[in-house]
Amino acid sequence: MRAESVVTPTTGIRPLVLGPSLTRAGVVLGFGTVLALVVMGVAVTAGSVGIDLGDTAGILGRRLLGLPIPVTWPASSETIIVDLRLPRVLTAMLVGGGLAIAGTVFQGLLRNPLADPYIIGTAAGASLGATLGIVAPLLVPALAVGAGTAWLGIGVVQLLAFAGGLGTVLLVYAIARGGGRVPVVTLLLTGYAVSAVLAAGVALLMFFSGRVLGAIFGWLMGSLAGASWSQLAFAAPLVGIGFVLLLVRWRRLNVLLLGDAQAAHLGVDVEREKLILTALASLTTSAAVAISGTIGFVGLVVPHVLRLATGPDHRLLLPASALYGAALLTLADLGARLAGGIPVGIVTALLGAPFFLWLLRRSRSVRAGLS
Repeated sequence: MRAESVVTPTTGIRPLVLGPSLTRAGVVLGFGTVLALVVMGVAVTAGSVGIDLGDTAGILGRRLLGLPIPVTWPASSETIIVDLRLPRVLTAMLVGGGLAIAGTVFQGLLRNPLADPYIIGTAAGASLGATLGIVAPLLVPALAVGAGTAWLGIGVVQLLAFAGGLGTVLLVYAIARGGGRVPVVTLLLTGYAVSAVLAAGVALLMFFSGRVLGAIFGWLMGSLAGASWSQLAFAAPLVGIGFVLLLVRWRRLNVLLLGDAQAAHLGVDVEREKLILTALASLTTSAAVAISGTIGFVGLVVPHVLRLATGPDHRLLLPASALYGAALLTLADLGARLAGGIPVGIVTALLGAPFFLWLLRRSRSVRAGLS
């Protein structure tokens, strides 16, 4: 580990930051990149209809890169790869990376290693928005035409889910703010209370949903079965912008780990940074959830494990979380497809919950041994 302290005339003191060695960073990011690419290749190739790896590479090279590769594969293989599997795999990577990034930020911002991207109401708000989009045509038949249309290729369900997730976080933040400050405990309790109210709203809509109840359950369990190029084009810029803006604030996020008082003493506008980081992490989460539904444990387990393995420096944690989160959800979605098309949220819960319980038990045993 190495330490650095930087002073600049424009920002004042940039506080002490513990950074990983270049070797460790190279190993973590290099392995994560290779893992993500390998998982992506396997996920595009494998499925209920097996397609040769050479044909897959030829199709991708011809369609995406414009290479003059002779066509030696059936047209159906090209349709499966380009129109079905590739957008689904890329969506899984985008959603997994986005949730892991947001989880990393919330764990650092709230100084809570058990925080996840949904901790202050994003999932509850997105769920209510999506449920409204599904149920509205049933309750008000006049909305059936409008609800079936799409704007820029995005359906009303996705748009309402995105608006619901982002709007809920802003509401929670506004309620929790008092005297120009947002205490962490107040933010968490407000998020819990607002989420409970919104969950009751979802349950009420489900009670009156009738024949669309299955669609609501499918969305709430999280699924990538409806992934498309248009949805990917909607979410990718939002997740990408959120990631870049969060990454450039890695130093401030590191300082917030020291506590509000210490961060303020070192020249950080604590409340302003909290608002910016919360908004960017919520933007990333809402964009991901809008096209996938609520997928649990990716945004909790990935940053938690990486924080234990690499340390608290967000300069490394943020890009590493994006890579490993993308690989994990892509692998989970491949398992969901091979298992008969079950929602990927079920797979992440079945794998993530036992692993996280083991991790917590192991951490407790280590602390007991040290004491």
